[in-house]
Amino acid sequence: MGDKSSVKEPRGWKSLPLGALPYRLSLDYKTGDWRALKPVIDYGKCVNCMLCWLYCPDSAILWDGKKVFMNYDYCKGCGICSDVCPTKAIKMVPEGE
Repeated sequence: MGDKSSVKEPRGWKSLPLGALPYRLSLDYKTGDWRALKPVIDYGKCVNCMLCWLYCPDSAILWDGKKVFMNYDYCKGCGICSDVCPTKAIKMVPEGE
C-alpha cells in the first residue's frame, strides 16, 4: 500500500474516463479548449465595473489594477461575463475569430 511504484503520474483532463472527478486544483488543468465561443472585451465600452470578474465561475477574468482581461487558458466560453456586463462591452464570438 505504501509502495510508490504503484502510484501513477497525474493525467490531463482529456485522458480521464467519462464521469471522473479530478482531485487536483483547476489551475493544474487548462480547460480553455472546451469552448466554442470566446468572450472579447471592447475596451472602449468597458467601465471596469468588475462584474465580469466577480461572476466568472472559472476565475478566467483577471484584473491588473487598471483593466480586466481574459485568461483564455481557463475560459470555457460560458458567456456569463457577457450576460452580466452592464455596458455590453463583452461580446461572445466563435472560437478562432
